[in-house]
Amino acid sequence: MSVRIAPSVLSADLGRLAEQVARAEAGGADWIHGDVMDGHYVPNLTFGAPLIRALRKLTALPLDVHLMVEHPERYISEYAELGVGVFAFHPDATVHVQRHLAAVREHGMLAGLAFNPSTPLAVLEETVADVDLVLVMSVNPGFGGQGYLPAATEKIRRARALLDRAGSRAALEVDGGITVATIRPAWEAGADTFVAGTAVFGAPDPAAAVEALRRQCATRA
Repeated sequence: MSVRIAPSVLSADLGRLAEQVARAEAGGADWIHGDVMDGHYVPNLTFGAPLIRALRKLTALPLDVHLMVEHPERYISEYAELGVGVFAFHPDATVHVQRHLAAVREHGMLAGLAFNPSTPLAVLEETVADVDLVLVMSVNPGFGGQGYLPAATEKIRRARALLDRAGSRAALEVDGGITVATIRPAWEAGADTFVAGTAVFGAPDPAAAVEALRRQCATRA
């Protein structure tokens, strides 16, 4: 199973964004992750299109954007125009989930569904043919620097089983508290894509931090 590391700029020093993204990329980062929050769906307000536009100019890596916003469908067209590669949203933040997944794909992006710790995977059972990525939150969303919730490991395992039963090739991403200590259990449970914010951009050397995370997924026990 291939492994993707997606450093989250939520934890980056925005005053040194170009430098920090370049260092993560030098360490072998596969995607650059952006957390868009509106202060309504989650109790925090982060950034939107202006920062996504800036990131697109800083790197050729795919931009993996996680929208923690109400009515994320409002942003599909705009983010596609900005060059976003992965557009993930929460099924409980909107209605007509399948319609919006189809619209994301029609705009040339990978369509992702994100699940909070308390959100059941039932929606995925009905939309598995329409998703390119499943994002399991291993913290309650809204703030960086939180600890990994151990119960997420079993949820990752169930999501992997569901995808495998359906013959889906969708990526299985984990976001929240990913460190060198927590990435391996998530990987062994079936995840293949890992969002890491503080573990990368809070480290003295972001490039070395990306490499260290990947090494934890090198071989199975």
